[in-house]
Amino acid sequence: MKQTYELIAPCHFGLEAVLKKEILDLGYEITSVEDGRVTFIGDDEAICRANVFLRTAERILLKAGSFKAETFEELFQGTRGIAWEELIPEDGKFWVAKASSIKSRLFSPSDIQSIMKKAMVERMKSHYKVTWFPENGASFPLRVFLYKDIVTIGIDTSGDSLHKRGYRTLTSKAPITETLAAALILLTPWNRDRILVDPFCGSGTFPIEAAMIAANMAPGMNRSFLAEDWKNIIRRKCWYEAMDEANDLLDDHVQADIQGYDIDGDIVKAARANAQSAGVDHMIHFQQRPVSALSHPKKYGFIISNPPYGERIEEKKNIPALYREIGERYAALDAWSMYLITSYEDTEKCIGRKADKNRKIYNGMLKTYFYQFMGPKPPRRSQENRIEKQG
Repeated sequence: MKQTYELIAPCHFGLEAVLKKEILDLGYEITSVEDGRVTFIGDDEAICRANVFLRTAERILLKAGSFKAETFEELFQGTRGIAWEELIPEDGKFWVAKASSIKSRLFSPSDIQSIMKKAMVERMKSHYKVTWFPENGASFPLRVFLYKDIVTIGIDTSGDSLHKRGYRTLTSKAPITETLAAALILLTPWNRDRILVDPFCGSGTFPIEAAMIAANMAPGMNRSFLAEDWKNIIRRKCWYEAMDEANDLLDDHVQADIQGYDIDGDIVKAARANAQSAGVDHMIHFQQRPVSALSHPKKYGFIISNPPYGERIEEKKNIPALYREIGERYAALDAWSMYLITSYEDTEKCIGRKADKNRKIYNGMLKTYFYQFMGPKPPRRSQENRIEKQG
């Protein structure tokens, strides 16, 4: 029988439900959903598939253990009590890459890191019967969360954060991460049969992520993962099979109407280069264009965008007028929906309409709101045909 593990997928605060649905769609059982992370059960194949297919997870951690610790001695003993020899080979390179503490008695990251490393060395010394470890093999970086004195330890399988899809070469001043952009698109009813416009596209993240969703392109297809070197835990064929599955599901001949505009010509060139790097440039129309020129003859489209917040002082005075312009251009569109992520407090006032839904989301440490202005649903196809025949 295959060995199964608890796997932890961290995500942006406020988007746990989107990630939970993605994991369920991959066919795995969820064991818990907490602020900023979802835990599920899976084998070595699941580690590969989660890294390759999940659009909204920040990374995939293999859960090594969990225990209560109110003192450094309890932290040491709890860490030493984990069977590290079953996870890390004798030549493995291991360290605590990150420790975070919320509402816990132990809160110094550097102390937590050094005590846990000592405890792991002690445990592995007694198992491997050596006094020194070369640490010249595969890497096993640990991430540790302390919450209300409960220590949860995960080994990072991803390496670079999963928002690094491998396509972003040039970025605008205030980029939105790929994982956050994908999660926000998945929160909307948009699908590849509907128009999507981002009038503040910057380096192209929203249009590119939408195109990847439309083409059913796995976000991890064009990158590598740290756990590819974990020959003691993951069979090599699992990585090949996950990539084969991703290639089989890819539909890059799909027709989609996705557009990205920005007032800055250089950043539009960067967006085109990023789309080309992602392999979706044929699906997106990028153009240098101000929001005042936003128009579209068709109905039932979507605006999904991350407009300027006014976080830079030189922009602050222009923000109310900019949001009023967004509202005017949106009102002129026929039966469209609009989704904006912004920290600007007067968004609804300037747009001239109250949002139908509003969701608090943390973009890094910045509290933002995802304003959802819903347009009508398009009529069903059969209904459209009846209307045309009657006409």
